[in-house]
Amino acid sequence: MKKIQLSELRTGVAKPLTNDDTMSAIHKSTTSDRLKIGFLGLSGDEQADRVHHGGKDKAIHHYAAEHYDYWQQCFPDHKHLFTTGGFGENFSTLGMTEQSVCVGDIYRAGSAILQVSQARQPCWKLNIVFQQDDMARRVQQSLRTGWYYRVLETGNIAVGDSIELLERTEPEWPLTRLLKIFYQTPLDRPSLTAVTELTTLTEGWKKIAAYRLEHQRVEDQIRRLEIP
Repeated sequence: MKKIQLSELRTGVAKPLTNDDTMSAIHKSTTSDRLKIGFLGLSGDEQADRVHHGGKDKAIHHYAAEHYDYWQQCFPDHKHLFTTGGFGENFSTLGMTEQSVCVGDIYRAGSAILQVSQARQPCWKLNIVFQQDDMARRVQQSLRTGWYYRVLETGNIAVGDSIELLERTEPEWPLTRLLKIFYQTPLDRPSLTAVTELTTLTEGWKKIAAYRLEHQRVEDQIRRLEIP
């Protein structure tokens, strides 16, 4: 894959998202500064819910800018909501999507070394941001979820820097394959077994696959997908 240029770099702080003081850092602002990438993410970036967001395996969120055209076509009356940054991404680019990015991919981003750790699991906060009661479900059904990186080597990055693929450890595992297993064929035993054997995938996703294998049912997703 050719080098991709980082078109937007975004960070945000935790703020109330709803009237009941539910906190979120999904609203992130662009910056032209050169930022430090540490093992927990970009300097100045926050996560309100440290249980489900952030951490070493979800240090940086990347969302494909080309997906916004799709969402604008889906919601023509709400086009103004579907602009880059809407999904709370840290990295925005053209030329990288879930079809071309694989689990375990290792990239040089600026001077840091990052590894793709998992796709995003959309949650109910997207329903609020985009004013659609079923937005989180739509995102996972569309397979346009974005993805996370873990940081292998710290460094720094700024808009205009390149993102270059260094190593593809799992060429048979584009993120779309993983997402189809989780959201379209969620109880396919051979596929779930293969997921549990992916060494570079986060333990959280492997545990979900193991649960489905053991119980032959999909875990409860209501709390993740629907506004409390």
